[in-house]
Amino acid sequence: MKKEELKELVGRMEKTELTDEERAKKKGEFIKLPSGTIHYEVKGEGENIVLVHGYATPYFIYDKLFDKFVDEGYRVLRYDLPGRGYSERTDTDYTPEFFAENLDELTSALLGEEKFVLAGTSMGGTICTAFFARRPEKVKKLILLAPAGMDTFKAPAYMKLCNVKGFGELLFYNVAGKLLLKKCASEMYYSPEEDKDEYMRLFADAAQYKDFLKCTLSSLRNTILRTDIAIKGYKAVGESGIPVLCVWGTKDKTMPYYQHPRLLEVCRQTKLITYENSGHIFLYDEGERTAKDVLDFIKE
Repeated sequence: MKKEELKELVGRMEKTELTDEERAKKKGEFIKLPSGTIHYEVKGEGENIVLVHGYATPYFIYDKLFDKFVDEGYRVLRYDLPGRGYSERTDTDYTPEFFAENLDELTSALLGEEKFVLAGTSMGGTICTAFFARRPEKVKKLILLAPAGMDTFKAPAYMKLCNVKGFGELLFYNVAGKLLLKKCASEMYYSPEEDKDEYMRLFADAAQYKDFLKCTLSSLRNTILRTDIAIKGYKAVGESGIPVLCVWGTKDKTMPYYQHPRLLEVCRQTKLITYENSGHIFLYDEGERTAKDVLDFIKE
């Protein structure tokens, strides 16, 4: 992407109100829940699969998987987390419990009491395990893609600084938050440049709406850095014996691969698939490969 376009995209961040008029321009559906208005897409017939995205990138991160799952005969639901994409910027603390409650509301409204396969990437792994601890009877299998939430995670210095009240807001709103856009495609190691550019444009389109940074900062403080809370969900999964698949790339710089032994310790039933030399967003970067491994696990 040319520097001029990137500068223009960064300059649009947080400049637009997310109104009903703006939502009407977007693809997908919207539903009003107690925890906020949620943007979602559901498609297909058959066994249910629910896809939960991670910290900052909206549901388009599943673009390379969504239709493949539908074509294989599944009903697939993906959605923008509160504060991301075109979902409401709910004024609350973005804790694992809040995200789990939101997911419970959404799936109950759209799927009733039907069970489903639950998949989460990055912070979505923490959300999925927190949801499982809340509603274990609804989850058939669990899929974790480079999950956040291990209490062995060594937070980089900038995250720790962003956790300091006052100074953290200054740092995040002026520097770190903008890097979310500038670096969002940096761990796509195998995609052509045009795919990386499109990924950045999609990210920027959602990040233009106000309070995106407020919500992601709250998520950093209350979910990403609170591994002492997040690990409780993983322990609940481990104690249950539910089938778990984890896929992780060895060149993941966001949620590094060194955390996988802790996951296997807590969730002993986990089937681990290692992607050598893959980055954090392999589900978009290597969609066909990821879809095959996930579908094989679901069909077992």
